Amino acid sequence: MNKKIAENFNYFTKNYKDVYEAYKKYGEQIHDVEGGLGGKCVSIVKVSISATAGKKFALQTHIKKALEAGCTPKEIEHTILLTAPTAGFPTMMEALMVFREVMEE
Repeated sequence: MNKKIAENFNYFTKNYKDVYEAYKKYGEQIHDVEGGLGGKCVSIVKVSISATAGKKFALQTHIKKALEAGCTPKEIEHTILLTAPTAGFPTMMEALMVFREVMEE
């Protein structure tokens, strides 16, 4: 995890523990909706959402989580490429740059 992201996350969880715990529980419940998408698919969707929303730090985090969930780098890269027709070429290119940075870490 990027050092700045980790420091900010640690600050938040230390200073707003109850809020974080509630958010964490919500996240766990929304990921495990009965009959839902499941691990890899959820990860790919979150990469796509982060990429199209232009959320660099979220995209970095979700790329790493997608890899941990078993997605291949090619699957993640393809997901990012698929954002171009809807979110625009510049948005896709920025997300592709983030992907490449994460893969170089």
